[in-house]
Amino acid sequence: MEKEVRVRFAPSPTGALHIGGARTALYNYLLARQLGGKMLLRIEDTDQNRFVPGAEEYILESLDWLGIRLDEGIREGGPHGPYRQSERKPMYRQYALRLVEEDKAYYAFDTPAELETMRERLQAAKVPNPQYNAITRAQMRNSQTLPENEVNAMLAAGEPYVIRLKVPRKEEVRLHDLIRGWVMVHSSQIDDKVLMKSDGMPTYHLANIVDDHLMGITHVIRGEEWLPSAPCTCCCTAFWVGKTRCPALPTYRCC
Repeated sequence: MEKEVRVRFAPSPTGALHIGGARTALYNYLLARQLGGKMLLRIEDTDQNRFVPGAEEYILESLDWLGIRLDEGIREGGPHGPYRQSERKPMYRQYALRLVEEDKAYYAFDTPAELETMRERLQAAKVPNPQYNAITRAQMRNSQTLPENEVNAMLAAGEPYVIRLKVPRKEEVRLHDLIRGWVMVHSSQIDDKVLMKSDGMPTYHLANIVDDHLMGITHVIRGEEWLPSAPCTCCCTAFWVGKTRCPALPTYRCC
């Protein structure tokens, strides 16, 4: 028996629905209906600083106007809720800690001033695109460089920290895009993205992967502008299932 097709439209409530977002939603809807699957709406509101009151309602009204009938979502409900990421906050921590335990992520205690000093040092050395990565993490305050007892003491004392993805230094990240074919990016071009912020809220890179997995998403359809972030997403996905190659969902793009 073939697996049911499940797609999602996952906008952020940061303003009016853009025409590009409407097109992405339409492509998701058409694929789901063509293949007898389901489409859900997930609100990705982990960045609370950019939240715009009324944006969710505007998105729903826009989808209704377009004739897109949702099968699951913040209004329709469903078996995989809640469908608003801020309401799913407690569940993300366990997955971030699992990655830490498996040495695929780590605690970082760097202050904003220390991060700025690092960037200035790299800029002075003419390093293009300064970033927190497999090389620079060795000079920073994190659980990769500090003794375990010191890390445990800092955690117990409630010192602020973030959890960062531990991107391998010398690996090729590959994903299959159904328009471009295989897309390959060397891990040296990917920084150690923050997966969980100091307030306990997950970033897109963690929440997106966890939710797609738990909600049974089978296909991802998105715009060209999301392609640069795909390699980092692939790293998270590969770590999630314990493989070195990205077993990412089939990726369609709208352009």
